[in-house]
Amino acid sequence: MSTHSYTSTRLLLQLTVVVRMAPDFSHEFLFSRTHIQFLRRQARSSLKHNRLFNGVSLTSPHRAYTIGPFHHQETIEDNIDTPFDFTKDNYKKVEKILAKYPTKYKRSAILPLLHLAQEQDAGWLKLGAMNKVAEICHVHPMAVYECATFYSMYNRRKVGKYHLLVCKTTPCQIRGCDVLIESLSQHLGIRMFETTEDGLFTLGEMECLGACVNAPMIAIADYSNAPHDFTYDYYEDLTPKKLLQIVEAFRRGEKPTPGPQNGRKGCEPLGGKTSLNTPPRGPCCLHPDLNPEIKKQKEAEEAAKKQESA
Repeated sequence: MSTHSYTSTRLLLQLTVVVRMAPDFSHEFLFSRTHIQFLRRQARSSLKHNRLFNGVSLTSPHRAYTIGPFHHQETIEDNIDTPFDFTKDNYKKVEKILAKYPTKYKRSAILPLLHLAQEQDAGWLKLGAMNKVAEICHVHPMAVYECATFYSMYNRRKVGKYHLLVCKTTPCQIRGCDVLIESLSQHLGIRMFETTEDGLFTLGEMECLGACVNAPMIAIADYSNAPHDFTYDYYEDLTPKKLLQIVEAFRRGEKPTPGPQNGRKGCEPLGGKTSLNTPPRGPCCLHPDLNPEIKKQKEAEEAAKKQESA
């Protein structure tokens, strides 16, 4: 093995791109044709003889570098033969989604159709669901795989009935999101991206949820009534104690009220309004019929002129 090929092989493993160098290798653009051919030969040889490939077993069921979203792992629940089809009610939604786009641009519906498929399948996307979306949109399945593996709101693994997504962007970091994560981890007995044994909760993270004034906060995706109902709610102004109360309410099958959890109204200051305490005056209009003050002033001027003329 040349040093150049060996380096390319290690780089491939470190980037967690692919382990099984199948003929339909979809990331060939990252490497030259020569490197790809070499990697395929090495992988096939290692799989055939159950050997280590650069110190990592390719036949081990616990390959850490294949956990990433770019690599499909065949399971009983998710494989090429696992069937998927939209329900009758969801097919009506499919038609409404497709109607929003020109006939020649059905691929524009890939993202909303993936969301619909994920909601129907209790929070995750099977290979069959992605293939069905490709069939509906008249595109190659790879075009759908690219979307499903790029956007973090698509789950390629089974999640719990309640997906707890903690915001970790700067304002929430400053306001203590790490403490929330630690509290959830200890309370539920799981780490980030894991699911509880009872299948109720999955712990995840999310980038900015757009309610920075109310940090720290989480979003909870509720798949407990899938495929008939799905909710995605924000819970804001959290403390570890309040967050655990919300989690236990979901465990009991209750639906806590979303929004601020400290009595705040929307994004108003905790102590109440400090500005805009009077009705807005609106735009300044010089037409007397539309501006009462201008009308009153003009009437006073006309009355003054009448007195002078008298």
